[in-house]
Amino acid sequence: MPKYMTQEEAFLKCKKEGKFIITEEIDLEKIKSTLNIAETDIESANFIKKNISKQNSQWNSVYKLYYDALHELVESFLRFEKIKIDNHQCLFSYLCERHPELEFNWDFFEKVRTKRNGINYYGSPVNYNDWENAELQFTLYTKKLKEEINKKLKK
Repeated sequence: MPKYMTQEEAFLKCKKEGKFIITEEIDLEKIKSTLNIAETDIESANFIKKNISKQNSQWNSVYKLYYDALHELVESFLRFEKIKIDNHQCLFSYLCERHPELEFNWDFFEKVRTKRNGINYYGSPVNYNDWENAELQFTLYTKKLKEEINKKLKK
């Protein structure tokens, strides 16, 4: 597993490696489409949550769907700044570094990113307790990002 980096370390590394790509325009249709996809991912995760037991292995799906929604929402939010970032760690470090007013916690982003990477790349399953430990912040962060995106879309 890669070494833990602080928010500032990750931001500076990503900046140095040229991971923050400036785009030419704000693509409102892409933002709206990605927002809809994120909302659908959340609805799907919530449907699964209501229909499984604590012992079920589908908590992987719930976790990944919420993570994907979070990632999609951050990506959409940053499109308003004409920024494109393909690397998830760089995406989250940019958000936390450039938008402290949102009061997002870097350690949460790192925790869910590494947990999701464990599912996808290392075969490390998520259980109900993993989900329960992340659920409140997932819910709060996705809600806050949707609100911020919708505010910007109305302008």
